[in-house]
Amino acid sequence: MKLFIYLALFFIFSFFGWIMEELHTLPLYKKFVNRGFLIGPILPIYGTGGILITLLLTKYKEDPIVLFCMAVVICSVLEYLTSFIMEKLFKTRWWDYSNKLFNVNGRVCLSNMIAFGFIGILFIYYINPAIIGVLYKINPLVLKVVLSILLICFLADLTISTIIIYGFKGAGLELLKDSTEELNKKVKEVLENKGILTRRIVRAFPEFKPSSKAKNKRKKES
Repeated sequence: MKLFIYLALFFIFSFFGWIMEELHTLPLYKKFVNRGFLIGPILPIYGTGGILITLLLTKYKEDPIVLFCMAVVICSVLEYLTSFIMEKLFKTRWWDYSNKLFNVNGRVCLSNMIAFGFIGILFIYYINPAIIGVLYKINPLVLKVVLSILLICFLADLTISTIIIYGFKGAGLELLKDSTEELNKKVKEVLENKGILTRRIVRAFPEFKPSSKAKNKRKKES
């Protein structure tokens, strides 16, 4: 049963993370965009972060300062590694904090780190106890059936989205120019013409750009 509780937390955190991203980007783009590379309303990085906080930081409940610092470290490392791995896999930079103060290679920044610390405190002291209390009141069989269906949908979504996003790698390498702005425009034009699912991903990350290594590789080839 405990495994299903963690799985439920993963989906709940991932969904609420998606909502947070929607609320954050709505004022920026003046329209609704389905954030994240998955088709469904879910951002796995938030779910993973929530689970890591739950598993690793509950033991620090009696020391809020240590809890805050550990949440900063864990979530910052997760965000950095996620950005790094996705860039290596798809040769595309999905977010860039280079214009923000005290950033690390544009992958994480100080403002996010501070937010991670406060989120960790909220999770351990308030959010987790409330959600877990509700989950244990649900009929175990019903919970398992619902979570099994969600897991199947998630894995199917992950597979389809990964196949689509992998096309970004080729597009980025084929269209690299000396001008980053021109490159980003051309890549988006190509991807916009590849189908509705690809268009959704492009619109979910309006600021995406090919990685610097992909640019350097193309320059050497030319």
